[in-house]
Amino acid sequence: MGEAPADGRPRGLWRDADFLKFWSAESLSMFGAQISVLAIPLLAATTLDATPFQMGVVNAAQFAPYMLFTLLAGVWIDQNRRRPIMIGANFGRAVILGLIPLLTALDVMDVGLLSVIVFLAATLTVLFDLAYQAYIPSLVGRDHLIEGNGKLEGSRSLAQASGPGLGGVLVGLVTAPAAVLINACTYLVSAVSLLFIRRSEPAPASTATEGSVISRIGTGLRLVGTNPYLRAIAGEAATYNLFNQGLWAVLILYLTRELHFTPVILGVVMAMTGIGAFLGSLVAGRLGRRWGIGPTIMGTMVIACAAPLLIPAAGGGRVLSAVVVGLALLINGMGVVISNIQVISLRQTAVSSEILGRANAGYRFLVTGTAALGALLGGWLGGLIGLRATLVVVGLGTLGALVFIARSPLPRLRDLSEVVPDDGRRGERGTGTAPVVEAGDPH
Repeated sequence: MGEAPADGRPRGLWRDADFLKFWSAESLSMFGAQISVLAIPLLAATTLDATPFQMGVVNAAQFAPYMLFTLLAGVWIDQNRRRPIMIGANFGRAVILGLIPLLTALDVMDVGLLSVIVFLAATLTVLFDLAYQAYIPSLVGRDHLIEGNGKLEGSRSLAQASGPGLGGVLVGLVTAPAAVLINACTYLVSAVSLLFIRRSEPAPASTATEGSVISRIGTGLRLVGTNPYLRAIAGEAATYNLFNQGLWAVLILYLTRELHFTPVILGVVMAMTGIGAFLGSLVAGRLGRRWGIGPTIMGTMVIACAAPLLIPAAGGGRVLSAVVVGLALLINGMGVVISNIQVISLRQTAVSSEILGRANAGYRFLVTGTAALGALLGGWLGGLIGLRATLVVVGLGTLGALVFIARSPLPRLRDLSEVVPDDGRRGERGTGTAPVVEAGDPH
């Protein structure tokens, strides 16, 4: 294992056996999830012949739990160890997604039932995601957050690059329900892998003196609203998600029904997001050090928000259309993942561990809840004004996300050493150049 520092952890994560177990387990489930990203919409669009609005409903179902359960889940996660929650969530997702091929084989599947299954699986994803991001600092230590998040985002990028392409091939070879079953199996294997992590997780701090559940929820939301950096990132991410999910609500229909992409071509084009994200993960740390955290977030989100406008410009035959759409998704994926690595590390650094679950929950409630509304908006607009026009409208709307960053002190943040961890009891302080709070994903 090599010489270890005072906290007992190896000096590098490549030598950290427990992180490698976590990384491999999460990478596998990321890969499986990306297969379903393509397989479930294709099941709805082709096998179930969904309308644009029904596609919006299916997409909204995966984000609705963030609006309904995130805040309570954050409080619960702060009261419990995070790893058992992740293990249980993965076992649950394996069972729930396994219902899709079963019910399809029984010829009882419809869009409504599919939406319910997606909603239930997404509810467990809420628990997993909040526990996952609160668990990483205790697993790797704050000194290794950038490295750990970079490796995890690199895996996510590779999954995005290869998962949809393989998903398209699998749908063509063994049908969409069978492809979803493979995703269910990856969750099962991932859950078992997490059982073998040996590093003990610290017991959660007592919250008995922090008042009611409502007041503890308020602590997480207050952290999002009072700090200028976090407020800017949350506003940007919420706006991005609103319009980006409007785009994804109609994108599969647009590519299959108007541009006539086959499942294989669709999978290859969709994989461009992951290829761009993987390339971004390779340079994210270097750019953050060279440009500074804030300027990197601002610059890469300009790229990410502008790229989708290329999609409705696609035309001139199937091959040229595939090149244009693929380029747009590649640029978008690169911009988003570079920004995400900086933002996730920032929020994990700036919030004390004992309230990180609630802080993440407040953030995800605000920024992911809008995704469900965006999916419904995109589906409604697709039926009202057409698929291409909807892509133009939501693409222009995405640019509005940049206003929140440009009008904040975030572009002047240079390094995580300027960030003071907040325990939720101190309110805002400082000069506007050193945050006391935290900030994810648009993402």
